[in-house]
Amino acid sequence: MTTPPAAPGPHAPSLDLGGRTALVTGAAGGIGRACALRLAVAGAKVRAVDRDATGLEALAESAAGLPGAVEPHVLDLTDLDAAELAAAGTDVLVNNAGLQLVRPLEEFPPDVFHTVLTVMLEAPFRLIRGALPHMYGQGWGRIVNVSSVHGLRASPYKSAYVAAKHGLEGLSKTAALEGASHGVTSNCVNPAYVRTPLVEKQLTDQARAHGLPEERVLAEVLLRDSAVKRLIEPEEVAEAVAYLCGPQASFVTGTSLVLDGGWTAH
Repeated sequence: MTTPPAAPGPHAPSLDLGGRTALVTGAAGGIGRACALRLAVAGAKVRAVDRDATGLEALAESAAGLPGAVEPHVLDLTDLDAAELAAAGTDVLVNNAGLQLVRPLEEFPPDVFHTVLTVMLEAPFRLIRGALPHMYGQGWGRIVNVSSVHGLRASPYKSAYVAAKHGLEGLSKTAALEGASHGVTSNCVNPAYVRTPLVEKQLTDQARAHGLPEERVLAEVLLRDSAVKRLIEPEEVAEAVAYLCGPQASFVTGTSLVLDGGWTAH
């Protein structure tokens, strides 16, 4: 009979990723930036992936002096072969990059639907595929997929985003089942609306879709189903990501950590 690991003490262990390499996509701003900085605080060498070179440079400057380091890596995730190569040798993979367009189905541009699915579902598959050989070889790895409450619930006018996030949930669970015997966990983090440029852009799109002035969209559309009437801060999501990388979460895999202010409690 296998001896279970020792029970944790009264205080959760701090996150120490010294000597580990992490890759974070969409790292130039918002959730990705917060995750990159949080993992660098924990001592990781972070490959910060984004197509925004200026934002990556600003991120690297902000990370100066932290225990870890941030290495900017300019990459468009629609280049799937390059994405897979970029993930080689990583210990921690955070699939965060995303984009959004709010349109009724009959008006949704097919090329945009294709791009959203490529960046938010096919690229994470290729990144996981690129990272797993190293993770399996060392018997340890952490995959954290930044999903959304829209990975669990649908909303009108977001067909591509909802489809991609639902697919990401399934991909994450499959990776968890395959990776368990190799010491690799895979989980989703599911925030509601986060204070990011992506959400700020949605205010305009949602105003158009619902026929409301922008100042009413936040309260009447975005936060309508949330019991906690505020946006989530990117740093709060980054702490959830960090938790899933820590030793106290070694038994947490194949699940979704929901940060939705009570949205899915309805």
